[in-house]
Amino acid sequence: MGVALVEELEAWAQAEGLAGLVFDSNYQLNAEDALAVAESRTVVFVDAAQAATGAAPFEFRPLAPQNEISFSTHAMSPEAVLALADELYGERPRAWILAIRGESWEPNEPPTAAALSHRAAAREFLQNWLRRQG
Repeated sequence: MGVALVEELEAWAQAEGLAGLVFDSNYQLNAEDALAVAESRTVVFVDAAQAATGAAPFEFRPLAPQNEISFSTHAMSPEAVLALADELYGERPRAWILAIRGESWEPNEPPTAAALSHRAAAREFLQNWLRRQG
């Protein structure tokens, strides 16, 4: 769901001719993402995988770097990627998370009507937000 939203936003930005936006639809964040974050002025992380209990249709809130103890760098939180960007590159871009409320996560099942509605609301919000950032 999050990857689909990012792909929709990228197509929209290209069609609108919006310059300076970079989209990345990694399924999981990892240490290598810290460089891309460090090279950005503003970062929005989209998460539809764990927002089972958040507000519907989505939540949008600022993020701050936060070190975390982990035995693997194969999957990192957005806050940990921000902390790594600060530690390695001395950069602290403004950052937000857009957490789309999920309903169920059955493999190979199409999204529910509620999930599609939540994604549409999140897309509309983020399109308006990105226009204002211009």
